Amino acid sequence: MPGRRGRTALLIVGAALLGVVAGTCTGYLIQADRSPTALPPLSQPKLAQATGKAPEPLSAAQDRQVKTEGDLRKLLLKKPGGAKTAAWLGGGDGWMDLTEYAEDFEKPGTMFGNLVRDEFRRAAVTGWETDGRQTVEIRLVQFRQQESLEAADSSDNSQYWAERKSGTDSWSVPGTGSGMAYVHNRPDTKAGYVPLYSAEAHAYRGDIAMEVWIYDTKPITKARIMDLAERQMERL
Repeated sequence: MPGRRGRTALLIVGAALLGVVAGTCTGYLIQADRSPTALPPLSQPKLAQATGKAPEPLSAAQDRQVKTEGDLRKLLLKKPGGAKTAAWLGGGDGWMDLTEYAEDFEKPGTMFGNLVRDEFRRAAVTGWETDGRQTVEIRLVQFRQQESLEAADSSDNSQYWAERKSGTDSWSVPGTGSGMAYVHNRPDTKAGYVPLYSAEAHAYRGDIAMEVWIYDTKPITKARIMDLAERQMERL
């Protein structure tokens, strides 16, 4: 996986603090050459106290933390009409534990250790099949983020690998900041199987990274992957 970005952020903060100290020292030197300034009188006019009611607390619908601390599975897009639950979901309950999530990477053992380090918390997953040839998978991966912004790093890492695939077109996902969608125009081929096209989208909001994949025996359009990505992010 690419290097983590936390160290860079600390260096930037350190540089900013040094700038504040340097500016303060310059101020002291200038003040040393000036004559004393008379202090204002101790008696000051009383400030009127602000009136009005305290702001109302956010409702559950407005407070994002209420949603993301609850059942993540409820934030996943619903299976469209006419589609059937993906066979590979099996009898799962919509959750992926740390081991299951790590198993989907080329080096599960290494990824397992990385996820422990990166404060993996939980992942919710859904998927469906349509027309016997189209498959969709969506995951919401949540991190504890006590040490660093791992949801952003996870999204960046997924985007890095998506961009490395040849024959790929990419677009920003509106309303997500750094979110990206990708269509891979060259299908995966394997003897005895029909060619398989794919598309994916990766974005994050707060402590949750969104992952969306589409697989199809026919080329996938930009509109399809963008629609899923935008609608899923609207639910976070």
